[in-house]
Amino acid sequence: MDINSIMSSQLRSLQSTVQMSVMTKALSMETSAVTEMLNSLESQPVAHPHKGASVDIKA
Repeated sequence: MDINSIMSSQLRSLQSTVQMSVMTKALSMETSAVTEMLNSLESQPVAHPHKGASVDIKA
C-alpha cells in the first residue's frame, strides 16, 4: 500500500467517526428536549382530574 491509500483510508475512518459523534450529540439534544417537553406537560394543571391534557402537533 502506498501512503496515499493509507491516508485516504484513515480520512474515511475519521470522517465516519466525526459523523457518528455529531449524530449522537444531535440525538442526545433531541432526547433531552423531548424529555423537558414531557416534564413540562406533567406540571401543567389539568382541568379535569380524569382527563389528560390535549396537545396539538403540526407536521
